[in-house]
This record gives sequence, structure tokens and C-alpha cells, in this order.
Amino acid sequence: MSLDKNLTNRYDFVLIFDVKDGNPNGDPDAGNMPRLDAESGHGLVTDVSLKRKVRNFVGLVKEQDAHAPVDGEKRFEIYVREKAVLNHQNQRAYSALGLDAVEAPVEGELLDAAEAVDTKKKKPAKEKRKGSADEVGQARKWMCQNFFDVRTFGAVMSTGVNCGQVRGPVQLTFARSVEPVVALEHTITRMAVTKESDAIAQDGDNRTMGRKHTVPYGVYVAHGFVSSFLAKQTGFGDEDLQLLWQALSQMFEHDRSAARGEMSTRGLYVFKHDGELGNAPAHALFDRLKVTTKKDDAVIRSFDGYTVEFDGQAVNLNQPLQAAPGVTLTRYC
Repeated sequence: MSLDKNLTNRYDFVLIFDVKDGNPNGDPDAGNMPRLDAESGHGLVTDVSLKRKVRNFVGLVKEQDAHAPVDGEKRFEIYVREKAVLNHQNQRAYSALGLDAVEAPVEGELLDAAEAVDTKKKKPAKEKRKGSADEVGQARKWMCQNFFDVRTFGAVMSTGVNCGQVRGPVQLTFARSVEPVVALEHTITRMAVTKESDAIAQDGDNRTMGRKHTVPYGVYVAHGFVSSFLAKQTGFGDEDLQLLWQALSQMFEHDRSAARGEMSTRGLYVFKHDGELGNAPAHALFDRLKVTTKKDDAVIRSFDGYTVEFDGQAVNLNQPLQAAPGVTLTRYC
């Protein structure tokens, strides 16, 4: 499994970030408008969006390491990456281990016409082996060793070539804005057209109209959890944990785009428990970390309008604060 030190502590963390004149997470079912809680008007950013940024950051900073095996382990490859074919990723485990894998049938695969008449027949027309329990176990271990996001967030790798399923030790919630946000829609103009027929139709004016959605300003809070018990199962170690903190602190710096405007991590607050089971409920710790506005009647357009405190006390960078018996709170950024 992991070459670095195993985790022996439970961690809970709070990620605070903001967006200015951008769309932090568009909803494709709503014309790419910023995601909103329909009842409260608070902005939302999905856990999937945040994990994507972590994956991109790790892929960026570990690009060289990902292709430099250490004792047969590449360690920092990314399983769910852009344009990846996951079944091909799964096949790599069997190929590396010298196992003979046969792709599993797609769920719901139909029988031929004659067999389909008999509803009692449940099996596919052709038997296809998905690998023995021992082979699946070996493949799962290889995937955890080589892919950072598998041993961190977990993955379902039983489609096609069966590498099993992994429950990741790191889990994230949706991020929710501290206050309701306003989703604005802007009309934009491109001084060019895509097709010659469009240019002819406009008599050479060559303009294309479009729409852009933004949030003027919003501060978002997400909660996260790290289980040492699940970390032991996937090989997620201390080196991986430090890389996760670095990614959460810096991921927006390398994810700039015109659509997202200015997004920045404004705080990463980590609760470290003395033991693996933990010394206080996560929700009780989260409730004591408050992100509040300094002026209730002001229209806020910068992070200066907010304050972050734990029990009314500021948390200094890299100076742990005793949050509860057996729990320390550290601000990483």
C-alpha cells in the first residue's frame, strides 16, 4: 500500500472560498446558471466540482512523479481525468499484474431474440468472467497504489474489467454560500461568426450573441472528513494528506477561466483528533466555527466584509488552537 506514514488520527476540516463576478459551478439542467438552493437562495458548489479541482492540482504538481515509479508504484496518477476511458484504466491493473481479465457484461445486456422470450432466463447469452475474488483484490490494491484519487476519494471500478470498489477515506460535502447570492445573466457579443452562411445572412456584420452567468460575490463553506480506518484500507498516508491540504489551499490559483472570475481559498481549518475514533462530534466543531458579515446592512463585494472566528477567537496560521479535549484546530491558509 502506501510508502509513507499511515494515518492514526481522525480529521475534520472546513474549506472557505469566495467567488467574484464568476460562476463557481454551473448547473447544466438550468442553462448553466450558478447552482442555487431554490428555497433559500444560497449558492451551491457540488462536491464533484471541488474534487475535480483537487484532481487537476495533483495532476499538475505531480506530473513528473506520476510517471516515475517508486518500487513499482507510480503513486500519483489520476484515475478520473479528462477524456479517460475508465475500463481501460481498470485493464491496466490486470496487465501490470499479469492477470487474464475478460471484460464484464454491461448491466442489462440483452439475450438473443429466441432466449428473450423466456423471461426465466436471467444470464447473458455468453458467460464472461469478471475475475476471481483474489484477482479483484490484487487489482484493487494496484489501483490504490497507483492512483491518488482512488485511494483518496474512492471509486467504483467494477464496470467492465473488475477492479472492485473502494470507499475513500476523504469525503467532501456540497459547499454552501454564507448568504443568499444573486445569479446575474449578461448578454455578450462576439465580433465573429462560426459559418459563412451566418456572415452572408448578416451582410458581413459578423456578430454572435451569447449569454454569460455570474455571481457578483459570494463566500462558500464546505465541510470535509478524513477517516484513518478507511485510509488504512486504501493506503492513503501522511504524504497524501499533506498533498490534499496543499491542493485545497492552492487549487483555485491554477484553475482560472473567464467563466469562474476570481475564486480564492480564504481559509482551510483542520480539526485534528488525538485518536482514530475522534474526541468530539464533527457537527459540534463545525457549528463553533462562524463565518459572519461585519455589517448586516452593507452590500458586500469582498472578503473584507466577513470575519471567521472559532468561539469568538481568531485562528492564527500554523498555530494550533485547543478546540476541545483531544482536538486541535489549525488554520492552513
